[in-house]
Formats: sequence, structure tokens, C-alpha cells
Amino acid sequence: MTVTEYQERVYALLCQIPKGKVASYASLSKALSSSPRAVGGALRRNPFAPEVPCHRIICADGSIGGFKGEPQDAPSGINQKEKLRLLKSEGVLFENGILMEKDRWWDGFKV
Repeated sequence: MTVTEYQERVYALLCQIPKGKVASYASLSKALSSSPRAVGGALRRNPFAPEVPCHRIICADGSIGGFKGEPQDAPSGINQKEKLRLLKSEGVLFENGILMEKDRWWDGFKV
């Protein structure tokens, strides 16, 4: 699969997020001088997951956000369960769909 220059930039920054931490669509887009929606579009097309950890991006309000092109409120919820499982395996926990530990936030992107 061919990726665009923008996607390459997004994926490079994703790889900076440490295991056990999360960042928001907004913080990643700010580092890229872009928009959260554009970041979401690149994440939706990530052919390198989970090695390029798009599961570590959540909404700025602490909610889980979308995954694998499905919105957060997708009826099946299958992809959300997978995202929650990946994050839980790294020690990042959610309760009622909201990040439990605020010290899990990370915003140290180096562009």
C-alpha cells in the first residue's frame, strides 16, 4: 500500500508515543500544524498497525475515539473492543469509555 507524505509524517510521530501512554487527535494535529480530522483520516488508513500504534490516539476529552475506520459509536463495537484490549495490554485503562488515569496523557512530539 502506498502512503502519502502526510501519512508518513503522522506515522513517524505515532511511533514517538511510549507504550502505556496516549495522545489526542488534537495534540498530534497541533504538532503537524494540521487538523484532528486529517489525523483521523491518516490513522484510518494505517497499514502498519499495531507496530505503528494508532491505538494510542484517543479523543481530547479522554474518550476512546475511533479505530480501524469505525467511529467511536459504531454499532458493532468490535474495533473498539480491540482498541481497548491493545491499550489495556499496555496498562492504559478506561472506565465507561473514559481514560481512568490522567497521567497516561503524553504530548512530547518532536517534529
